[in-house]
Amino acid sequence: MQEDNPKDRKLKLQPIMLVVLILIGGGIIFLLQTKDSSFNLSGKPRLGKGAAAPDFSLPGLDGKMITLADYKGKVVFLNIWATWCPPCVQEMPSMEKLYQELNGEGFEILAVSIDASGGEAVIPFMKKYGLSFPALLDTKGSIKSLYQTTGVPESFIIDKNGIIAEKIIGPREWASPDAIRFIRNLIQNQ
Repeated sequence: MQEDNPKDRKLKLQPIMLVVLILIGGGIIFLLQTKDSSFNLSGKPRLGKGAAAPDFSLPGLDGKMITLADYKGKVVFLNIWATWCPPCVQEMPSMEKLYQELNGEGFEILAVSIDASGGEAVIPFMKKYGLSFPALLDTKGSIKSLYQTTGVPESFIIDKNGIIAEKIIGPREWASPDAIRFIRNLIQNQ
């Protein structure tokens, strides 16, 4: 009977170890990419539909501090964006149309810019695109952690009671009849 030498055993185990590593790596990638997964590196529960919207205070373009809690009783469209983000630029005109349509009906847009240069980038951007809704400045990007965003743009529709009614990742056509109807229903039905 011939005994396996250690070198032969090692060569036989290499394909098995490779398969195990591939399976583990694939599982980790799957868990990280599953948005609704309960697997969460932060240890905090996922922030999404049905959760209380975390309060925050950030300066507006005029330097005055704005707090989410100031808008309790209104439906708030919270948009996290940046001037350097093409999809953000793409959705801004429809956000302005939505604002013009629903402003004064118990609705507010709070567009939180994560631009590191703050007002230096945001003020000319707002003027260039004719945007009249409130823009807030978060030069340190703290809102990203607070709202557990994965990129920009991400939007949260917050009902009059401060509960997230919808979380949207990526740009949308916000002035569509469906979007206006959804928000108007939130305004009227609480």
